Amino acid sequence: MSTYHITGGKPLNGTVEIAGAKNAASKMFIAALLTKEKVVLENVPRQQESKITEEILFGVGAKTNWLEEHVVEIEASDISSPSVSGLSRKNRISILTLAPLLHRVGEAFVPVVGGDKIGPRPVNFHLDALKQMGATVEETPDGYRASVSGRLQGTMIELPYPSVGATETVILAGVLASGRTVIKNAAIEPEIMELVKMLQKMGAIIEVGVGRRFEIVGVEKLNGCTARVMPDRNEAVSYACMALGTRGEIFVKGALHDHLITFLNAVRKIGGAYEIRKDGILFKTINGLKGLELETDTHPGFMTDWQQPFTVVLTQAEGTSVVHETVYEGRFGYTETLKTMGADITLFSNCLGEINCRFKGMNYKHAVVINGPTPLKATSIVVPDIRAGLAFVIAALVAKGESVLTGIEHLDRGYEKLEEKLKGLGADIRRVEE
Repeated sequence: MSTYHITGGKPLNGTVEIAGAKNAASKMFIAALLTKEKVVLENVPRQQESKITEEILFGVGAKTNWLEEHVVEIEASDISSPSVSGLSRKNRISILTLAPLLHRVGEAFVPVVGGDKIGPRPVNFHLDALKQMGATVEETPDGYRASVSGRLQGTMIELPYPSVGATETVILAGVLASGRTVIKNAAIEPEIMELVKMLQKMGAIIEVGVGRRFEIVGVEKLNGCTARVMPDRNEAVSYACMALGTRGEIFVKGALHDHLITFLNAVRKIGGAYEIRKDGILFKTINGLKGLELETDTHPGFMTDWQQPFTVVLTQAEGTSVVHETVYEGRFGYTETLKTMGADITLFSNCLGEINCRFKGMNYKHAVVINGPTPLKATSIVVPDIRAGLAFVIAALVAKGESVLTGIEHLDRGYEKLEEKLKGLGADIRRVEE
């Protein structure tokens, strides 16, 4: 078992370069299954999620060849198995293979999905969409089995919620379906737009309309391409929050202004400072921080994955802050650990915001009130998922004394060379194998 030992209480300073986006790269891996030709992906992050997705490709017969450290060539000329099985750990990414496998061999099986423990991630949006497009889908105790006679059929699909994963499934299904597929209420995150651009390079016809509407005209076949993975906006925010929380100064090389507009507004509202440069963004704290009211939302709103690290920053802000989570109903469990470290945080089931929240009246504790600033003290911490784990890393960097983090395999899944990058910023962190 690996653990992190972090001694905090000092500002972090320096430059850190972010990797390719985990949430984009994994979907681009899956999209490579849509063609028999070679696909080359550049700027691929080398962390556990990339390895898991590569395992998924191996399981169905695809081959990979790493041309450089962050450049991989994928070839799925033959699909040897329609079943995603034998993975080292179950992962929600596997559900996205249903549409490509249906296109290639007419059948597919994926195991019950896993991933981070941040609340339910239902797959019914994915399955219902495939059924509407002519697939037969059977849910079993072990997973999901799908089949189709001939080609999937284009149709009109209106998603009950702009789910990222469900939007990706319908896009992957629509590009090779017969006829026209229209998605209403689609997710429009930057990672989805990168997938759309990759598929266009492969020969797909995808029109992005106003009002979260996509229109896809199915083609007979797709070709290979070379595509580059976008920078990881979640990693950029992670280091930004480290700068703000420790009252340091960090230049995040590779961070893109276009991807962080909503986050940058929140930084300025709490009194933090940033400077946009041609190759990244500098974050720092000049004076003290102040509280604010914040709601997470689908893009272009404040991203749910930014909520946890930013909440740690708010424990160091003067006054009262309110954070209303509207994307995942069970994403505040990590605050109990922050409270043991000295944070003044209270959970509420009421909706504390203006967004028409889908969790209203459902008794989920999906809002918090934070009073600050409060000094944090070091403690022993169990990491439950990637984003909460990163929040705990920031809390440990802010706290005085040595914190010990277990469960850091979650951080390995989401962050490339985290320990090395933190040391480069002056953090006192060491990895211990026990």
